[in-house]
Amino acid sequence: MKPKISIIVPIYNMENYLGRCLDSLLSQDYEDFEVIAINDGSTDKSLTILQEYAKKDPRIYIIDKENNGVSSARNDGLTKAKGEFIGFVDPDDWIDPQMYKNMLKVAEEDQVDIVMCSYIREFGTHSKEKKFALPERSNYINDEVHKKILRRLVGPLNEEVANPELLDAWGTVWSKMYRAEIIKNNNLQFVDLSEIGSNEDTLFNIHACYYAKSFVFLNKPYYHYWRANNTSITSKHNPNLINQFGKLYSRMESFLNEKNLGKNYKMALSNRISLNTLGLGLNTISRGNNPSIIKQIKDIKELLNNSRIKRSLEQFDLKNCSMIWKTFFFFAKKRLTFGLYMMLISIEVLRKTVR
Repeated sequence: MKPKISIIVPIYNMENYLGRCLDSLLSQDYEDFEVIAINDGSTDKSLTILQEYAKKDPRIYIIDKENNGVSSARNDGLTKAKGEFIGFVDPDDWIDPQMYKNMLKVAEEDQVDIVMCSYIREFGTHSKEKKFALPERSNYINDEVHKKILRRLVGPLNEEVANPELLDAWGTVWSKMYRAEIIKNNNLQFVDLSEIGSNEDTLFNIHACYYAKSFVFLNKPYYHYWRANNTSITSKHNPNLINQFGKLYSRMESFLNEKNLGKNYKMALSNRISLNTLGLGLNTISRGNNPSIIKQIKDIKELLNNSRIKRSLEQFDLKNCSMIWKTFFFFAKKRLTFGLYMMLISIEVLRKTVR
């Protein structure tokens, strides 16, 4: 018998968190699923932990491979997935017991291609729900999937730019469950992070939502996103991020052109590039980057003079931004490097103390 759901878990050196993740999966109210656990060349006890769990529960299927990154691991999981639906869970996160049961109910009753839930950010000392200003359930059918979801994944428009922190809130794969045929019939795969730096989830979802005929958002925080893991790829300084984001944008542009998606999508991408000035700037001043203040300011100047970023900032409309973001992006548009640097320092402090 094929399982109804395949849950793909990519694992690299997660011995401190893996048990918590697997316990949450195996404690689901719904039982007809498989866990495809990909040990991506871990050098800690992750494989041993997996093997111990697999002995106790036959729903766990282990792929043991040499380290090749999270995208490769997820792609390997996709090749082995047997379920009618596919979900993704990261090994330092966990889920509520009713998550897949409730998402599957929606998918089966209404023949939905993609179901998404909201999530809670877990900081170790406290939790914070990611708020979506939407009703308890939102349905998107046919063209609405493109106009409301796909376009939002490409980037924000109008008042959506007011909240840069929500830029990729819709882009995560772990908050979603997909009808497997959407992925397999269109040969969807994850792009390697060594090429694009991050946002492999968003790029995957852009393609998935292009082919999906229906999408439901459940405004229920079933997923717990662990933010206290200092070894996470998202917490490290990446000296190549500007170049990698350039390749990410090129892939997005190529997709928009290939699918003949219109000017709204291209403006949305331009706004994404502008808003990403924040993330790129924070990467420049991150604690993993040890150069002097003078070198960091020089790097920010180089960032602001990047031709693609400069062009996007020039057409970025500030009218929907709050005063603090108007100030931030005014500095970025005018390439006022020192002012932008001081704002980035302040934002980084607030990000760590308030969250």
